Amino acid sequence: MTDRFAEIAVNVGGVHGVFDYAISPDLTEMVKTGCLVEIPYNEIRVQGIVVCIKDNSAFDGEIKDIIRMIERDVVIPIAYIKMAETLAEKYFQPVSAYLKTMLPIGLSRRPYVLYESTVPDDADLTKLSKLQLRLMDNLNSRGPQRSTQLDHAYSRLNWRKAMQPMVRKQWVRSTSILPSPKITRKKVNTILLHPDVDRNSIEDIKTGKSGGKAAERRRNILKVLGKEKIPALVSYIYAATGANSSDVRYLADKGLIITTEQDVMRDPVSGIEPEGTRKPILTEDQLAAWQTIRYALGNKKPHPILLRGITGSGKTELYMLAAEEVVRQNRQVVILVPEISLTPQTIQRFLDRFPGRVGVIHSKLSDGERYDTWRRASRGEIAVLIGARSALFTPLPSIGLIILDECHDDSYYQMERMAFYHSEDAALALSKETGACVILGSATPNTTQFFHAKQYKWSIIHLEKRISSGTGGEKGLAQYLPLPDVKIVDMRKELREGNPSIFSREMQRSLKKVIDTKQQAILFLNRRGSATIIFCRDCGYTVHCPRCDFPLTFHTGTNKLLCHTCNYSRNMLKKCPECGSIRIRQYGMGTERVQQAMRELIPEVRILRWDADSVTGKQAEAVILSHFKRHNADVLIGTQMLAKGLDLPLVTLVGMVLADTGLNFPDYRASERAFQLLTQVAGRAGRSHLGGQAILQTFQPEHYAIKHAADHDFLGFYQAEIDRRRDIQYPPFTHLLRLETRDLYAENAQKRANKLAGEIVEKIKGNSDRTLQMIGPTPPYFARQHGYYRWQIILKGNDPGAILDDMRLGGWRVAVDPPHLL
Repeated sequence: MTDRFAEIAVNVGGVHGVFDYAISPDLTEMVKTGCLVEIPYNEIRVQGIVVCIKDNSAFDGEIKDIIRMIERDVVIPIAYIKMAETLAEKYFQPVSAYLKTMLPIGLSRRPYVLYESTVPDDADLTKLSKLQLRLMDNLNSRGPQRSTQLDHAYSRLNWRKAMQPMVRKQWVRSTSILPSPKITRKKVNTILLHPDVDRNSIEDIKTGKSGGKAAERRRNILKVLGKEKIPALVSYIYAATGANSSDVRYLADKGLIITTEQDVMRDPVSGIEPEGTRKPILTEDQLAAWQTIRYALGNKKPHPILLRGITGSGKTELYMLAAEEVVRQNRQVVILVPEISLTPQTIQRFLDRFPGRVGVIHSKLSDGERYDTWRRASRGEIAVLIGARSALFTPLPSIGLIILDECHDDSYYQMERMAFYHSEDAALALSKETGACVILGSATPNTTQFFHAKQYKWSIIHLEKRISSGTGGEKGLAQYLPLPDVKIVDMRKELREGNPSIFSREMQRSLKKVIDTKQQAILFLNRRGSATIIFCRDCGYTVHCPRCDFPLTFHTGTNKLLCHTCNYSRNMLKKCPECGSIRIRQYGMGTERVQQAMRELIPEVRILRWDADSVTGKQAEAVILSHFKRHNADVLIGTQMLAKGLDLPLVTLVGMVLADTGLNFPDYRASERAFQLLTQVAGRAGRSHLGGQAILQTFQPEHYAIKHAADHDFLGFYQAEIDRRRDIQYPPFTHLLRLETRDLYAENAQKRANKLAGEIVEKIKGNSDRTLQMIGPTPPYFARQHGYYRWQIILKGNDPGAILDDMRLGGWRVAVDPPHLL
């Protein structure tokens, strides 16, 4: 009999809510809130996180016991559990989905089913479907198969439905298995002089044949170890003495040394050297901003801070000052940056201030690096954790500051995997539980963010002056720099006047001048590849991705056609599959085409390209950036990666080859995203006393986003955009909720969408909220992705989620205030 119970979130996909489990007497002292346990769930064993302990249970059915502790220590602090509960309620997701995100790969494990053929020899298989026969043949020929293996083999087929009748007939045995945590700690071999060895008599110890080379090597090992007070790495001993493994074995067998193993932390920051920059003197604007931030850091319940600073205005220095203040309080700091912005330069700056105490989390880490960083962070050994949005879900024992740099970036919204959330919401929820200060920083915050900051009376800091990235002026004081002049070039006029080049005449003159004066230029185009449409000139056939229905992009380097959504690729067409014509043509352009045009314009130019095709591997970005900073190239060509926080003093020209990209997407935030991207890219020019300019080529020079970007006028754009949003009643004047379903068959997705839409219409009729509207159902702009057809329903209103409270939404993706509706 137990007198204590635990509410547990089960680590099973799609299971909402928490469940009561009994704590047996032998586990009473061990089970705590935030522990990872093994529990029975239906007929299987699963992992679960204890979300609270209580003395009574209101459940009147059978309450099962916790089976065992998986980890004795608390793995998720209470504050993070509360954050998960807040997000689960807002985003209609299971709380377990957020808790799972807080565990490193290897520690978090979900059960799988092992299928094994037990079909009798006389079984009549003639009534089995084709898919069932394929499954049976698979199990008979390959032996038992895990459900995860079958998911991969039959990813586009409903194999589970086909398997169920064979399991019921006992032709297939199914066994649920919960794998043990797969955690590997990296170890290194070490050796230590045996305590019985007299360090003063090493010359007298027999180490082999007298005068032999092996004996001398072994004696050198003992001499080196005689000077060490702690175990020495075997690799160090080999390097210091020229010895080998047989020498170590000999000494160990003689009882002269002790061989051991030690855990080594896999630290992804270890190979990055600090930048070596000195601490700057603050400007008057920075000092005023710092006073506001320091006051908030001393408040137990601080209001969020919106730090709006133009590019180069010194936001990063304020981040570091705030981090130093918090670390002095023995608390930890999380600095979030968009994954695309997580450059070595970002990490180097913080290593200058916090050597040996900086951790990093991003998608390119190995499982081992991620696990070791999680261990160090959870033990408080990391003072400053830098990473993409998932870094916020790394549990820290005493978090005191959360910074979202480039807070306008859409990547802060997680909407492709379960556990949907916006990082801003997660940060504010965690701040409420811990008292951590939240700073949102950007040169171009979202319209909704800026509106909310004013509405909720957050602290808003404006930094309008650009600081020189070079040395200070007289008495070390900072020098201010003007923002680069931005010239708008109407490409319609260029065509009318006989210039068919992708470079305007103004761009051509400016590029030649930059090369002649030994300076550098950046060319920006937010498209990869060489040609964005491949078509037949005779019949008009266009090559599309078979899984996404989008035109394939031609890449010159590989001579392949590639889908930029799902990475499907195929060889370039030699003739049209529809009419047989060989008149296959290419239309449009990407970064590869810009690179080709640049070489045609200036053959001797040295070019680097920075896009998703050229950046492969962990260190590719660092190598490209390092080469460009050392002036090993004259021109850097790239996509949106170029917009993120790069400080390149020799860059005096930024050319935006086609500013219209993305401007005409059918989405209410298309203009805002274009303005933000163009403003950020233009800010890469003129970061030193050399000055700079930006050239913005466009076919829509009259568009308000283009005009305000050219003027570096955030407040002007904000006013135009907020007026437009008020007129069309879109956020921040209403809330949006997107319901999306996906299926391999278009008719199935459409049927589900129509059925749910009918239910919603009836609920809206009986609802007193007159602001509630439904748009759709309809396919979104990207109607097919990765082989799945998509249908969506949009709800608008003051509280559109209220009507979903008692609706069954299995198989639907629910996005609350999504960053786009595409």
